[in-house]
Amino acid sequence: MLSYGAYAAGRDRPGTNWVYTVRSSALLSDFFGSLALKRGLENGRISPSDAPEQVVGRVSIADQHDVEAALAAAASAARQWRKEPLKTRMRMVEEFRTLVLEKFEDIIDLMATEGHPRALARWEMTGLLANTGPQTRTWLESQMETTHIVGPRRMTIRRVADGVVCLNPPQNATVANSMLGVWALAAGNSLVVRAPVSAPLGVLHALHELVVPALERVGAPVGLLNIVCSDARKTLDHWLASPLVNDIMYFGASGKGIAFGAECVARGKKPVLELAGNDTVVVWHDADLDYAAEALAESFYGSGQVCMAPNRAVVHPRIADQLLDRLRLIAREIRPGYPEDPGVLLSPVLRPESYVSVLEQALAGGAELVCGGRRIDVDGRVDDIGLFLEPTVLRVHGLKGATDLDAVRYETFFPLLPVVVPEEAPDDELLSAVIDFVEKNAYGLRNSLWTRDKSVMDRFVTEVGNAGLLKVNDSHIGFLSLLPSHGGNGLTGGPGGEANYPMLRTSRLQGVSITDGIRPREAAFDALTEVETAQ
Repeated sequence: MLSYGAYAAGRDRPGTNWVYTVRSSALLSDFFGSLALKRGLENGRISPSDAPEQVVGRVSIADQHDVEAALAAAASAARQWRKEPLKTRMRMVEEFRTLVLEKFEDIIDLMATEGHPRALARWEMTGLLANTGPQTRTWLESQMETTHIVGPRRMTIRRVADGVVCLNPPQNATVANSMLGVWALAAGNSLVVRAPVSAPLGVLHALHELVVPALERVGAPVGLLNIVCSDARKTLDHWLASPLVNDIMYFGASGKGIAFGAECVARGKKPVLELAGNDTVVVWHDADLDYAAEALAESFYGSGQVCMAPNRAVVHPRIADQLLDRLRLIAREIRPGYPEDPGVLLSPVLRPESYVSVLEQALAGGAELVCGGRRIDVDGRVDDIGLFLEPTVLRVHGLKGATDLDAVRYETFFPLLPVVVPEEAPDDELLSAVIDFVEKNAYGLRNSLWTRDKSVMDRFVTEVGNAGLLKVNDSHIGFLSLLPSHGGNGLTGGPGGEANYPMLRTSRLQGVSITDGIRPREAAFDALTEVETAQ
């Protein structure tokens, strides 16, 4: 089986307490037996040498000494790495991408073993390729440093690394979001990653297989990457208190995340927040309805437990019935199953009682159930205690009062898509109302539009300032080279939130002027030359 300790200063630090990973398919087939096996290994009643095939790996739980060692190693390496040329750091990203291509299926296999539906894992890994492609690298490199000759001076505007960056990935997409740390490294920072105790193996494996060798290939200093599997709250508190930490990348729910960001600022740390999304897809009357329905069905990837999945739709009343008919057919084909199955998109939902509450409130508030609404088992059979939920579509009548429903107002994080059908109105008036609805969303991750009308596209792109990413006639969740994959405003990114390029968010601007032979007394009044010339 795979076995990883905490990783600090370039070496493993095995502990005495371990968390074991049992194949999620085994858990789905025999939950209590697999759980007993896992607990027996973790409390020492079963020897690792006696572990059966369904146990695929283990990770040691870091203690306070491991957390401190990781920070000390990162602080030691940060200053040396920052001095390396930008070209070297960008070459590290290129090496990382090469390794992703080489080990693509291997990482996906392990993600599926931990419970990620294989199709979802493939989508996330494809995102790593898009976000580290040559166009993205070239553009970000151009943003990191530019030099101009102005009279007798050589002036440089550059971005300087913040220092030690700590990354706390979410439990629902640990591997892909841990890999965002590559861009923090490219900025010249060192990195500490906390692997969640609930699913640490994929994070440790991917970092060891993809990031460690990429750093080694460019001769990066030892201690630049450090990894701990540890309790979230204790580790975050340690990071907040440590004078060695500069930035914290935090993923989580909006309420806790914004409060945590405020705490970071109070402690002198820069927060980089990746919080909830409540994305809107607008479908106009002239849209390609087959394509639009496919885009709306992306709401059900991973059972909706993906922050950048569509969370609500606004559909022109003229084509609402046709679109809902198409969406109903697609939703019926989306099924649960074992995560290794490449056709499976649904994953278990751990708190189905929240789903029931939101659904009942919506129906009581006048929404109409289009399809779904039941719990199901791994085989797709209706089951009152099933771990999965049917893809559920609601029709919400009218923009007015739509946000009174929790299903529309908040990110729900389960496979429930409310489709808001506005009241009939002239198109110009209706478009203004729809844009206003999108703009008033308290979240700001992604928004998208389906239309063939260029004037509608132009108004949408010009007037919608909400969200870190806008897409027109495209996959809502698809990753694109050059464009940011994460980040947003409002409840998505907190104060100062925006589209997130981690290389830019974990660095800061600095201006440099170099000259020779200029008298300071004259240089202090350089701008007066323009006044004298004008006169």
